[in-house]
Amino acid sequence: MSRATILCAIGTRPEAIKMAPVVRALQESTWARCRVLMTAQHRELVDPMLDFFAIAPNVDLDLMRPGQSLVDLTARMLPAVHSAIEGERPDLVIAQGDTTTVFVTALASFYARIPFAHVEAGLRTGRLDAPFPEEANRVLAGHLAALHFAPTADARANLLREGIADDWIIVTGNTVIDALFLAADRDEPIGVELDPTRRLVLITAHRRENFGAPIRGICRAVAELHDRFPDVQFLWPVHPNPSIGPVVRGAMAGLDRVLVCDPLPYGSFVAAMKRSTLILTDSGGVQEEAPALGKPVLVLRDESERPEAIASGVARLVGCEPLGIVAETARLLSDPVAYREMARGASPYGDGRAADRITAAIARHLDIPPALQAAG
Repeated sequence: MSRATILCAIGTRPEAIKMAPVVRALQESTWARCRVLMTAQHRELVDPMLDFFAIAPNVDLDLMRPGQSLVDLTARMLPAVHSAIEGERPDLVIAQGDTTTVFVTALASFYARIPFAHVEAGLRTGRLDAPFPEEANRVLAGHLAALHFAPTADARANLLREGIADDWIIVTGNTVIDALFLAADRDEPIGVELDPTRRLVLITAHRRENFGAPIRGICRAVAELHDRFPDVQFLWPVHPNPSIGPVVRGAMAGLDRVLVCDPLPYGSFVAAMKRSTLILTDSGGVQEEAPALGKPVLVLRDESERPEAIASGVARLVGCEPLGIVAETARLLSDPVAYREMARGASPYGDGRAADRITAAIARHLDIPPALQAAG
């Protein structure tokens, strides 16, 4: 029997991180011919991730353009991805998450009549415009998918409520934990000089919904925390989006214990999470990763499609208003009991074996003989 061709689509840094374990698992199997399609939606961020995990794209569409709008990106991406799928003629296409790359790949696969598998399926906030456009992307991709790899039971329940057939849903855990464990074991240097005598607050903010007034509010909160806690230093790897970087760098100028830097390589960022006392973020991936490292997460958003961490008490929504951010951060920095309650090291997102479950489910879907699966 010839090997089944699986086309893995990647466009952004989080996708590279979360798809890397899947690509590795497929490459290590004996039944799959794994091909990697990169849209390069975020070229400067995704290339280092692929290098870190030793993944070389087979097809690189190089679609990144300065200042591109969602309309422009989508309009150029759909024919390019469809053409790549027609050229590869895979048995199945797989992508992760909620970006334009994921939605377009799902649609192009549908047009090509090739089954699409959605990694991290079923995440929902219940508001189609929050986060924008990610919530719409994942809902649309989900209703085009033939296989849904839900990270949690809650995500599975969301899909069932939307009428997705139970047989099409597999709860796998989240592949981000697989990738996190790989990176944490490497113990990479952070690459930024930190004061070992001070506690560290790690900050990330990049979502479109936080452009403008929200990011300015986050900056005001960090400035106030800097003044209130002289024993704390702040590390802020800034997203290169022009709606974020210049605002943050300007607002943080002159604050000697706020270290603003370019985005960190993944291994260095994991090391920074390990070194941190707590994390302020609007990132979905960090909400999943940090609890596994025992780090409290304050989420700089009003809604989250990852309610499991919030329900278990290891993450908390604080929004973007300075008052709320300062109050919750100060509580964790000042109250050891409150801090210990959140820093339990309990992750609801998996055990590091999600990619193995995904690979096995794909093999079953494609009717790969069990003996051939076992050989892998």
